[in-house]
Amino acid sequence: MITALKLTRPQLILVTATLVNTIGNGSYLTAGILYFTKVLHLPVYQVGLGFSAAGIISLAAGIPGGHLADRYSPRAIYALTLAGCALGMAGFYFTRSFLAFVLVACFTSITQTAGLAARGPIIRRLGGGRPQELRAYLRSVTNLGIALGAVGAGVAVEVNSALAYKILIAGNGASFAMSAAIIWFLPGIKSEPVASGPRWVALRDYPYIALTLLDGVLAIQGQVQTVAIPLWLTSFTRAPRWILAASVVINTVIVVILQVRASKKITSAHEGGNAMRRAGFTLLISCVIISVTGHLSAVAAATLILTAVIIQTVAELWYAAGGFELSFGLAPEHAQGQYLGVYGMGAGLANSFGPALLTALCIGWGIAGWVTVGILFAAAGLLMPPAVRWAEATRARSDQVAI
Repeated sequence: MITALKLTRPQLILVTATLVNTIGNGSYLTAGILYFTKVLHLPVYQVGLGFSAAGIISLAAGIPGGHLADRYSPRAIYALTLAGCALGMAGFYFTRSFLAFVLVACFTSITQTAGLAARGPIIRRLGGGRPQELRAYLRSVTNLGIALGAVGAGVAVEVNSALAYKILIAGNGASFAMSAAIIWFLPGIKSEPVASGPRWVALRDYPYIALTLLDGVLAIQGQVQTVAIPLWLTSFTRAPRWILAASVVINTVIVVILQVRASKKITSAHEGGNAMRRAGFTLLISCVIISVTGHLSAVAAATLILTAVIIQTVAELWYAAGGFELSFGLAPEHAQGQYLGVYGMGAGLANSFGPALLTALCIGWGIAGWVTVGILFAAAGLLMPPAVRWAEATRARSDQVAI
């Protein structure tokens, strides 16, 4: 459960900062688009284009952000990126044109991506011998924070006024600023000694990059619930729309309760690769179940969709736990931030291209599209264990050379 990990004081500080930040993010992610369309009066397609551009431009921002955290103070770099995100939210207040919106969105996305990588060395040091478990705990807290933020966003949507949406943006900016201030209460974390060899060592680690790309394919599962299922349910099934809210609640509760427990059972790269494989095949089952709901009664469609969501969430637990193990376990201590910046590009690719891919396949092709997406997940999962063996073999050779 989320309370299963006994937290030290520094860990509690990081958890508190994460919760504060994700409550703001939850409100913003849920209804932030309404600020841009109803207050700034930007067309929906421009908002989508702007965020897509920001996502693509920020893909590689985690690498230099993580590298700076490795070389200097991870606490300082992470706090600065959070402060940068707060400035980005403030910038949206003064946005009056599409160009200004894109520039602010790009700046905010770059600082946020760099911050996630800079947080990696902090988790590594505070997590002791098992930073993967602390990362799993933080993921549970993140889901809880986003759910709480979504409640606040619901209030703003119900009020449906310019002031309400401005408060929502200001609240997210304040959450970034408060999180940055809380991070400064962490003890100073020294950087690891610089190792000899290439400066951008993570970009030369081809097995790790292969794992990153496969992770990017599996990370698209996160878009299934937020993009594919809502479009499919409302356009092709008779299921009631309240199923969408129910599915979010079910997903959140399962992740909050079980993510730490799932991560405790995965303690090696080998087990991490196997967890990814299980996730891929489980996602295939979920996609196949959803694909047959188009011609069923409302009750049958609703029942199968909720069943598929539960199955997908189990896959999500395995995917996340496996990813924590691989990303931390296969990264050298002196370059944790840089490596985690590379690994984060997988999720970045999924966020940038996943919605378009799922819309084209699941909505455009129907049943065949859902099955195709499921096979894509299963194939990526199947390739994970051999990619892990490749990565472990290269590390074994490096250790022999070092000796």
